[in-house]
Amino acid sequence: MMKSNEQRKVSKLATAVAAALIPMSGVIYSQTAFAQEAADSGVEKIEVTATRRAGSLQEVPINISAVTNDLMEQQDIEEIEDIARWVPGLTISDQGGRDSSPIIVRGLNTNSSGGGSNGTVATYVGEVPLFVNLRLFDIDRVEVLIGPQGTLYGAGTLGGAIRYIPKKVDLDFVSGSINGDLYKTAESGSMGGEAGFVFNAPIIEGELGFRAAFNYSDDPGFIDYNYLVRESGTSLPDPDFSDPEAVAANLYSQEDGNTFEQTAAKLQLRWAPTDWFDSTLGYTYQKDDIGASADTHYQSLSSENPLSSLVGEYDNASRFLDPMERETELLSLEMSVDLGFAELVSSTGKSKTTRDLSGDVTDLLIRLSYGYEEFPAFSGVTQSYSEEENLTQELRLVSTDDGPLSWIVGGYYNKNDYRRDYRELTEGFDEFAINTWGATGPLRPDSIEYISYGIDAVKEMAIFGELSYEVTDKLDITVGMRQYKYEVETESDTDLPLYQTVFNGRDPDSIVFEPNTAEGDDNGNLLKFNASYQFTDDLMGYVTVSEGFRIGGVNTVAACPDNVDEIENQLICARADEIMYEADTTTNYEVGVKASWLKNKLTTNLAVFNVDWDDPQVAGITENGAVGITTNAGGANAKGVELSVRASLTDELTMYSAYSYATTEMTSDAYGIFGSTGDVVYDGDRLPGAPEHQISVGLNYATELWSRALDLSYGLTAQSDSYSTLGLKNFGEVVPGYALSNLSAKLSDDDWDVTFYINNLFDKYAFTNPSRNWGDILDPEMNRTDLQRGYSHYVLTPRTIGLKFEYRFGM
Repeated sequence: MMKSNEQRKVSKLATAVAAALIPMSGVIYSQTAFAQEAADSGVEKIEVTATRRAGSLQEVPINISAVTNDLMEQQDIEEIEDIARWVPGLTISDQGGRDSSPIIVRGLNTNSSGGGSNGTVATYVGEVPLFVNLRLFDIDRVEVLIGPQGTLYGAGTLGGAIRYIPKKVDLDFVSGSINGDLYKTAESGSMGGEAGFVFNAPIIEGELGFRAAFNYSDDPGFIDYNYLVRESGTSLPDPDFSDPEAVAANLYSQEDGNTFEQTAAKLQLRWAPTDWFDSTLGYTYQKDDIGASADTHYQSLSSENPLSSLVGEYDNASRFLDPMERETELLSLEMSVDLGFAELVSSTGKSKTTRDLSGDVTDLLIRLSYGYEEFPAFSGVTQSYSEEENLTQELRLVSTDDGPLSWIVGGYYNKNDYRRDYRELTEGFDEFAINTWGATGPLRPDSIEYISYGIDAVKEMAIFGELSYEVTDKLDITVGMRQYKYEVETESDTDLPLYQTVFNGRDPDSIVFEPNTAEGDDNGNLLKFNASYQFTDDLMGYVTVSEGFRIGGVNTVAACPDNVDEIENQLICARADEIMYEADTTTNYEVGVKASWLKNKLTTNLAVFNVDWDDPQVAGITENGAVGITTNAGGANAKGVELSVRASLTDELTMYSAYSYATTEMTSDAYGIFGSTGDVVYDGDRLPGAPEHQISVGLNYATELWSRALDLSYGLTAQSDSYSTLGLKNFGEVVPGYALSNLSAKLSDDDWDVTFYINNLFDKYAFTNPSRNWGDILDPEMNRTDLQRGYSHYVLTPRTIGLKFEYRFGM
């Protein structure tokens, strides 16, 4: 539960490993192909397009990592959380499939652990921005740009950008594959599985073709929910836990509640009728059905709570399951036209994401101190639905001349519409209030205690450009600028239907909204400077100054009335300084070196950085009603180093490694962001969510067995501790560091391969993040800590052992 000073000491695990191995950051690549060609050509060259031009990874003068399909296979990488363990400077704490995992680059984060990324990193599918965690299948590579990327990529790139690069349609050959996976996770009661296929075929050879990919996965989960309420408002959520009959009469259990079922598909139609025109129409679909959150109440309850001694390592004590159904569709059209002097690229994307979910809100309502806990059968459940639509259009010209001067110029438009509906239901509480407190109004059949809605519309427009000049054969200079403008409109309101009906006599089915509307806009410029110098054919250094930004907005909480301090009943509203929040920006100063050694048998990359963050957006809560909002703090800073090494140790043995170190801190005091707790964040307080040290080491040994290729792979990833809140304020805690090991053996022939793998080899048990904070189980005013269960922790997935196969065909 609460940590002592000794328990809060910084973990030395990742630091010690880093000192012993001295790895370096940056690129992950095809080990099998590399091992086969190492004797002749050294480390494999990887083409990347993150600068809007194709180029070798070692020759691009920015800090970029590329995770290829081969590494994804070796380390069983299927989600962005897995990617982060192999990219220096990138942190994503796995919070299961239901809850959005924070994406953090270089420690630039102010959200308390358990929150989402809030837009500090932009994610792209090809050329189209899409802020959703996609399944990594039929992917050529994932490119991760570390550091602000505001010039070419726009809003949301305070820390960097992540690009999923799908495999292209082959216009000349028919090809395809069938794959499957069967695995067992410790603590799970059943097997998990996955199956999929890819099919590529030309319709008109060399001109028109299509590609289809499908993937289905079914994960049985490993978190047991043993204290679920049988009937809300009737069953006792807190019976005598020492009486098995009382427990059975009121509660039931769900083994492996955090199930995860996913269906994903990709369709591409490519048309290239001439050598100067190429286009691809794409459709991406993903549906996630999630049974419950992947968090546990182990060691997270007050000692006065009777469940504290009953909850095991993989047990959740919530009163309700919190399922989610999430569906995403993306329709995209990418076209390129060779104009001779330049390439014209058009990228259009239209996406829609819906989320339908529910959860346990009992603790939140009890903490509001309005007497809910006096009802013995009190429990509350949420119903939430949201719909987000996004339309993006980008046009750019990229020069193709061979002269010393090259340029990029473009325009960008994005429109985002977001709608949400949120309800809290308290079954039986209306009858209790009438019978016990003498309320005179009618019953409320729908039991809606609280309801809110919101409609947000955001438009962003920008023009951008970069100009590069080859001053000498060795010195290149690039300058860039983006001029942006955005507009925000919002409408929202809240209502307390049960209170208004039961206590004030309003109609039993009435919901009354008095919409609050607000709008705002802003504009600005972002600049970039980059200079690179080729000291030798194998050694290049660069200097970068770049900026990134994130749009501001309006919190969708109703404004408080002028006499808010005189009102005693439940009130959810925003004070004047809680309604708006401003745009925030980052300025990155970076020096880097990229080098190849021993005839390209060894490559090393180094980047040293300092990032200043102005007006960082901070996740806080309203003083009235404890509703989540966004506000601004004064400033923050991150500085550190990122290093990488790729090496051919022998003709058969290759290694890739990554290490990063970052220190982060506030550079000004911040008041009031935690609402009524009164905690103040001070200049020098450490930012939450990211470790100071991260390290990964991968080894691949390529040999033969039974005249077939055998790849033996081992991966070690480790990180030091992190903070759950800014400066450990507002009941923050130190999340200890941990290390993970993966092992796999892949046997391959020309048209098939079989892979045996073990993830979390040593079955490490560790918390990845708290879901909220330990203040949620304290209630000094009511002294009812026996009722509180709102504080929990996300945990690592236990040891998983599996067997994969793939069959490939072509003609």
